[in-house]
Amino acid sequence: MIELDGLSVTYSGGIQALKSISLDFYQGQFTVILGASGSGKSTLLRCLNGLRQVSAGRITIKGLGKLQEPKVLHQHRKRTGMIFQQHQLIGRQTALENVLIGRLAYHSILRSLLPLPKADKYIALECLDRVGLLSKALVRVDNLSGGQQQRVGIARALAQQPQLILADEPVASLDPASAHKVLSFLRQICEEDGISVIVSLHQVDLARAYADRIVGLSQGCVVFDGSAAEIGESELDGIYDNTDDTAPNQLEEVAS
Repeated sequence: MIELDGLSVTYSGGIQALKSISLDFYQGQFTVILGASGSGKSTLLRCLNGLRQVSAGRITIKGLGKLQEPKVLHQHRKRTGMIFQQHQLIGRQTALENVLIGRLAYHSILRSLLPLPKADKYIALECLDRVGLLSKALVRVDNLSGGQQQRVGIARALAQQPQLILADEPVASLDPASAHKVLSFLRQICEEDGISVIVSLHQVDLARAYADRIVGLSQGCVVFDGSAAEIGESELDGIYDNTDDTAPNQLEEVAS
């Protein structure tokens, strides 16, 4: 579905976040990008949706072409749902109104200024139902718990009717029970809809529990690529023990 060939990203100041990464991501696969803070996980995810420009290499989307081409980027983003660590919801709006944002790409800018059609509302309500929040449809999201807000974010991504969902540290701020609930919904969606899901995490136990495939990053390099069953202590040492303690802070400063 997505092919990365020699992908590199260098921030201002010469800090190299990704170093010549070549990977293929496949349809219907639940992939976890695992690594310490500053390993390049978020940068990689943002490259996959064109939110971060690459310094070298190319990204090719099956059936569309090279992501660097504007028309390809537009079509790819239309069929790609994003889930963020900090939810990126509008607090004063209801859960339903937030989920309907996922339908805006299907309308012109002028049409999106008007109330969306009933068909879009039915899709949004169905998506809320799939994440167990139909009863909260008319509740302002700033009155929901953190876990519920993240499930609204999943429903919004689903409303796009995507072929790919990218989730950047979606459970980093959640308690363990809420984290498992969020990831179980994502896993279920992946299996039932055949959607590719790529999630960045730093929790090894969650990666082992939910991933079909784990890609381990360390200092911007792929140091592991295999199934959850194949990752052991030596592989984890390669992912975490080689991390430069200064790299996370430098990358976070640049990214901000």
